[in-house]
Amino acid sequence: MDIDVRGPRFGAAVTTVVLAVVLVTGSAWLLAWQTLVFALGAAGGVGRSPYGWLFRTAVRPRIGPPTEFEAPEPPRFAQAVGLVFAGLGLVGYTFGPDWLGLAATGAALAAAFLNAGFGYCLGCEMYLLVRRLTVRAG
Repeated sequence: MDIDVRGPRFGAAVTTVVLAVVLVTGSAWLLAWQTLVFALGAAGGVGRSPYGWLFRTAVRPRIGPPTEFEAPEPPRFAQAVGLVFAGLGLVGYTFGPDWLGLAATGAALAAAFLNAGFGYCLGCEMYLLVRRLTVRAG
């Protein structure tokens, strides 16, 4: 079943704010929260993440029904990519080196900002590229 395109973009906006705060404060706890959000989104789809629930219950009723839809697989893959970067960042902030925490969090922030601000989902594009390459190889 296709999903409302505004949901993942809303989640990316919240993620952008959370990751920016992580970079400013160096909070491993806040990054752990975001890592959990990515894990839930990767495991159950973006609609099952906390930000997806917030969008569904608080935002969508105020902005009306969706007019555009997308397949759920690319955003779900993007959540998995975010999980990898947030996990690396969490390792860096918790155990070191500090540069790993900063670099991985910064990369995740850049990707979330691109989606939130411009509707360009890097993880989704990676998913489509992987699909094309595996179809050609198979």
